[in-house]
Amino acid sequence: MTRLQIRAFIYQLGCFAILFISVRYLVAQYTNLTGFWIPLTAFIVGTLLSPKFQAIKTKDGEKFYMKWIFMKGIKEIG
Repeated sequence: MTRLQIRAFIYQLGCFAILFISVRYLVAQYTNLTGFWIPLTAFIVGTLLSPKFQAIKTKDGEKFYMKWIFMKGIKEIG
């Protein structure tokens, strides 16, 4: 794995973890869900809402991209 691929993986994991923990807490506190439904709901919401990061090799070298449901199109990151 290249440095940018590792960076993309860490960013993806970090964003998902933040959303998963936040949603899990909110679901547990403010809904009547119990058991495995709490983490299952948090997993689905976290997967759908977290941005997607990817490192792609182009003819100009390796580039870092992000796609998110709340942004139009794909953005190149530094």
